[in-house]
Amino acid sequence: MTRRISRAKQGIKASGVPFSLPAASECATRLGAVLHVLYLIFNEGYASTSGPDLHRSELSAEAIRLARMVHRLLPEDGEVTGLLALMLLTDARRPARTGPDGGLVPMAEQDRSRWDAAAIAEGVALITGALPHGPTGPYQLQAAIAAIHDEAPSAEETDWPQIVALYELLFRVTSNPVVALNHAVAVAMAQGAEAGLDLLAGLDGDERITGDHRFHAVRGHLLEMAGDPAAALRCYQDAARRATSLPQQRYLQARAARLSDGD
Repeated sequence: MTRRISRAKQGIKASGVPFSLPAASECATRLGAVLHVLYLIFNEGYASTSGPDLHRSELSAEAIRLARMVHRLLPEDGEVTGLLALMLLTDARRPARTGPDGGLVPMAEQDRSRWDAAAIAEGVALITGALPHGPTGPYQLQAAIAAIHDEAPSAEETDWPQIVALYELLFRVTSNPVVALNHAVAVAMAQGAEAGLDLLAGLDGDERITGDHRFHAVRGHLLEMAGDPAAALRCYQDAARRATSLPQQRYLQARAARLSDGD
């Protein structure tokens, strides 16, 4: 990585390109790239894709710090505000996301009293202030979904129909298979497992998601909800084989083992 940075610096120096603010016509594109990078950094910190730990809190904290900096510079930009709100509302759940042994605790089973109330209040205030002004982008919609989760007193009291509607809006904006996957979960929670499984069937041919452990983990969860433990067991095993994070592997293996023991 050090060598890559050094080569990049040398390339910039040799190019003779001046270090200056971009033209106004370029700002929107460049801002979008900056926000996307910050989003990726935060996600890697919140749910590490590899290694022994579920979180890399230093990455999440740095992404939030940088997002605050951008927000101070562009306080009226709805997507900048939405991204900062999304980070705060998501990171607020981090203290309850792992058990004493470092294992993953799914949102439905988390002790919500351990969520960071101050971060939730700040995130809700940010997204509430941003939504009425200007066009609504993907970060704002994701922040609105996170706010609904965080404001629900319990998993059972979550406003799933509203989350379904927001995911449908988000999918129109992004056409992202992960959004489609999350939409299927929300539909299952609002309308029943079979409805969610029907939507998952529509993703079977999408190679962007079918190789991801999350696709098989979601299918396993919905099959378990639908009363098909044998099929759910196979899906959890498939998901565990595809997961690259050790805490996620252990969680999925534990789900599979529980179903196996039940047989």
